[in-house]
Amino acid sequence: MDTGSAIGVQLSTMNGDARADAGAQSSAPGKEAHAEDFLSRRATSVRPGERVSFGTYFNAFPASYWRRWTNLETVRLSVRTTGTGAVSVYKSNARGSLQHVQTQRVDAPSTSTFELSLKPFGDGGWYWFDLVAGSEPLILEEAEWQAPGEPVKPGTVTLEITTLNKTSFCINNLRILGEHPEALESVKEVLIVDQGTEKVAEAEGFAEVEAMLGGKLRIINQANLGGSGGFARGMYEAVESGSDYVLLLDDDVVMEPESISRLLTFADRCKTPTIVGGHMFDLYNRTVLHTFGETVNPYRFQPDQPHEQMTLGHDFVRSNLRHTPWLHRRVDVDYNGWWMCLIPTQVIRDIGLSLPVFIKWDDAEYGLRAKSAGYPTVSMPGSAVWHVSWIDKDDLVGWQAYFHTRNRMIAALIHSPYEHGGRVVRETGYIDLKHLISMQYFTAQGRVMALRDLLKGPEHLHGILPTKLPEIRAMTKNFSDSQFQPDPEAFPAPVMHKPPRHGQGFSAPSYASLIPWAAKTVVKQLTKKVPATSLEHPQAYIAHQDNKWWRMSQYDSAVVSNAEGTGASWYKRDPKQLRVLLAEAVRLNAEILKNWQKLSDQYREALPEITSFEAWKKTFAEHSEESK
Repeated sequence: MDTGSAIGVQLSTMNGDARADAGAQSSAPGKEAHAEDFLSRRATSVRPGERVSFGTYFNAFPASYWRRWTNLETVRLSVRTTGTGAVSVYKSNARGSLQHVQTQRVDAPSTSTFELSLKPFGDGGWYWFDLVAGSEPLILEEAEWQAPGEPVKPGTVTLEITTLNKTSFCINNLRILGEHPEALESVKEVLIVDQGTEKVAEAEGFAEVEAMLGGKLRIINQANLGGSGGFARGMYEAVESGSDYVLLLDDDVVMEPESISRLLTFADRCKTPTIVGGHMFDLYNRTVLHTFGETVNPYRFQPDQPHEQMTLGHDFVRSNLRHTPWLHRRVDVDYNGWWMCLIPTQVIRDIGLSLPVFIKWDDAEYGLRAKSAGYPTVSMPGSAVWHVSWIDKDDLVGWQAYFHTRNRMIAALIHSPYEHGGRVVRETGYIDLKHLISMQYFTAQGRVMALRDLLKGPEHLHGILPTKLPEIRAMTKNFSDSQFQPDPEAFPAPVMHKPPRHGQGFSAPSYASLIPWAAKTVVKQLTKKVPATSLEHPQAYIAHQDNKWWRMSQYDSAVVSNAEGTGASWYKRDPKQLRVLLAEAVRLNAEILKNWQKLSDQYREALPEITSFEAWKKTFAEHSEESK
């Protein structure tokens, strides 16, 4: 909740254009929060003469989403208080303009109700309320957003977590569920698909949380089939058990239990079966909303933001909901990440399970597949988990590059509306070149392997699920850029014999000069001999945030730290490897481009089979132990 006045942001009234005001603006300074005022998860005390606003991400009502996707026409706000003061209701429109709706004065124990229409919320907007205390404290006992009419019987949920050696996260989330039994009311089963070597059932505290869940916990041990294998297992088991929904959760999250009932309440009232997902907050910076919704750019076939005003990594401390206009516009998405995603089993029975692609692009492809079958996805404000954001990772390099490359291309082959996939093959070639001139040969080798496997066709995807990752990791011994040392002292001291030109350092080439610059750089890397000193000493230590392709291309060797800050590896320029990998990458991309339509037909025709219950059942049987 926020303190301070109820004012919003001053928006432009010229030509109805709010773009100049669309960025986040700093919030008006609020009053200091006092921990003793928070009485429970649902109750708080407002000090005499002060105002508290519930126009916040987790408390405001995202009216435009309910208007667009459900049959609701009105909503009731019920606020139960003790003490003297006032309850004021506000709303916003899609531009983020604040509007007062109604105020009720309260005295002694009372319940204030407000009947609120959803008609004005075609493109965006929220409802919320503020509390103002009189000369004595005003206690909020409880507040609810209520739907009119007969109660809707909640659907049943299989809550599934796929895990690989994240036992502490799993135990923590199971404990959160056990401590909030209201979150489990509609959960038929909590299913852990354990694909690791450090078993959740053997972790400290497991017996305690198992008892807290009252017999609802089941564990399936299976080989490491990746996220797609684990989440497909959750989908499969939810259908087999007769649940109405499966709720997919990443293992390395901290859940907000209220989000479970919010997703279910919304999904139960949708006009058609709808995939409903939660947002991702930054686990290490809890007030930062990492993403508010995602689409797939159909031409580039890359994840994209739904509109240009959005900001990745929005910090609510710097700019609250009332002061951030773009958060009031309804965001329509193509998919929701499987860090928290509720999928109706009706959808699964109709379009099948996940693609067998191990990791990466499984959630995006599934959203696109559902969309083409008439099932929308909604990323629901007010429902979220805390998760390590991908800004604190770099999964485009290293072993994950194989899966990024192959799976993006597979998704494009299946869903791209453009001839030859639009820009996707061209961009793949550009990315290959960037890695190669950056001395990231292990990453480049993985990408080449990905393109080779893509050309083999879809029928091999199930068979390589448990074997491809070990095969990729076995290559690390052949590449110095994939061999990490935790201690910087493990590397020789840097020696730079030739300083940067005029002491200016390195800068990115301009767009106009990019092609001649790239050609010159490739020729230089292919023909220039690597000095012996650069093989014995790195020329520099490079921090991860400075690991840019245009910078790295100017070195013969450098020690580079990883995104997690846990180690570093030694990049060494190798003209022979560059020549071989570059030639192979160019050949494979050309072959894919030439045969795009043929490959697209192959993958589209195979899609119903490789995502079928029968295909996945066979894979599960070959790589699973008995359920516990």
